[in-house]
Amino acid sequence: MDMTVNSNESKDPKYREMVDFLTALGTESIGHSGDKKYLAHLVSVFNDVRSWGGSQYLARAGMFHSIYGTQLFQGFTLPVERRDDLKKLIGEDAEFIAFLNCFVHREPFDQAVLEGSTDYVVHNRETGEQYQLTPQQWKDLIFLHLCDWMEQIERLHWWDYRREAWEAMSDYLGGVAKERYLETMGREPDRALGLHAEAPSSPS
Repeated sequence: MDMTVNSNESKDPKYREMVDFLTALGTESIGHSGDKKYLAHLVSVFNDVRSWGGSQYLARAGMFHSIYGTQLFQGFTLPVERRDDLKKLIGEDAEFIAFLNCFVHREPFDQAVLEGSTDYVVHNRETGEQYQLTPQQWKDLIFLHLCDWMEQIERLHWWDYRREAWEAMSDYLGGVAKERYLETMGREPDRALGLHAEAPSSPS
């Protein structure tokens, strides 16, 4: 018996249904970051969101945080025409945060976080649409965005990618998120090795 599955089902009664949905899409065989498969990364982000103190709907967003592809990860993309299918599975709040994480234009997003903006506007990198978020949605997006990158950065060794933005996000969130950020970045190899200059294979 897989105790990990049982543990996750106790955290979220829809856990098995979410994993089955992703497995049916072939995510178990898709490469993601380092030697980790896409499905394993998604489950890890789900678990990390919960361990950081995130809500159930945000953990569900974590499970699907790159389902439509992201600015860097295009190894798998579920057509946006299937958004209603995902909403039925994980709920509208979770799907919306996952959608935002997929389509956020990262450069203006980073700048807004660095400047401490309270406009809470996200730009769609593909359509140019703008989404006016509530303060909670803004915080959720930052939480999910940071949690996702901290899960994979040690495998990718791309330590300088958006470094200032990640630090600003961790400062904004504080608490456990800041602690996890400091722990993870504290394991950065000697920069003299040049590992920070390597491009990631397929980050989300």
